[in-house]
Amino acid sequence: MEALTTVQQRKGGPVSAAAGVPLHRQLFLVLHDEIDRGVIAPGDALPTEQTLCDQFGVSRITVRRALADLAEQGYIERRHGVGSFVRPHGPADVSGVLASGRSFMQGLRQTQFETKVDVVELGKRRPPRAIGEALETPGELLQIVRVRRQRRTDEPLMVTEAWLPLEWADVLAERELRRRPLYELLSDGGVVVDRVLHEVTAEIAGPRHAHLLGTAIGAALLRVNRLSFVTEAPHHYVSTVLSPSRSRVLFSQTAEEMETGNGLRIAHDVGGDTG
Repeated sequence: MEALTTVQQRKGGPVSAAAGVPLHRQLFLVLHDEIDRGVIAPGDALPTEQTLCDQFGVSRITVRRALADLAEQGYIERRHGVGSFVRPHGPADVSGVLASGRSFMQGLRQTQFETKVDVVELGKRRPPRAIGEALETPGELLQIVRVRRQRRTDEPLMVTEAWLPLEWADVLAERELRRRPLYELLSDGGVVVDRVLHEVTAEIAGPRHAHLLGTAIGAALLRVNRLSFVTEAPHHYVSTVLSPSRSRVLFSQTAEEMETGNGLRIAHDVGGDTG
C-alpha cells in the first residue's frame, strides 16, 4: 500500500490524509460518491489522471487503481487514449453504504481525505445557554467555526462549530485546524473520549448559515450535535449544520440493538399542559 501523502489545499496550507484506508480506495469512494450524487452526470468525462493526481496529491498508479475499481463496478467506461466517462447507473444503494463495514472513525477519516477546511472563527466567547449548561460551564469557552468543502468541486458541505475548555485556546492554532481534524488534535493532546451523545435536529437556514453553505435563506438544514464525555464528565461540544440536498445522516442497528434501544432514541418535545 502506498504511504499516505500530504494533500495541498487550493487555498492555504496542506491537509494530511488520515491513515486507515488505502489511498486508491479513498479516491474510489470520493469519485463513487460524486457519481451517485449526480455531481458527475452519466456521459460526462472524469477529470484526467494528471488532474486527479494534482487535486489529491496521489500518484498516477493510485489514480489508475481507483479508476479500475470504478470500471469494474460498472460506474465508468475507460476509453483508451480518450479518458474515463460515467456510465448510466441507478440510485445509490443506502443499504450497501450502511453495510460497508466502515466504522464511525473510518468515516471521519474518509471525510478528511475528500474535503478541505476553511477556519471562519477562532476565539474565546461565552456559549449559548444550552451549550453552557450541557458543558456545565457558565463562563467563556474556546469557539471554533469551520466550513468543510468538497476538495475537487469546492462545494460547501457543512459548517462545524466546536466549543472547548479555555485551556485549548493556546494549543489549537488556525493552521493546524485547517490541516487536521479536531478529534485527532484532541487525541494527540491526551483527550480520551469515553462516550458521545448524538442529537439530530432540523432547522431552516438563517442568513449566516445560508451564506456559508451557499444555500437560500429559509432552506431546510440538518443539525447534528455531539456532546463528548471524558472521564464521565462533559468535555466538548460539536455542532454540525449541513444541507440535506448534499448530505445524509445514516444510522445502522442490529436487531438486538433495536430491541434494547441501544444507539438510537427518539425524544418528543411536546407541551406538558394542553388544558
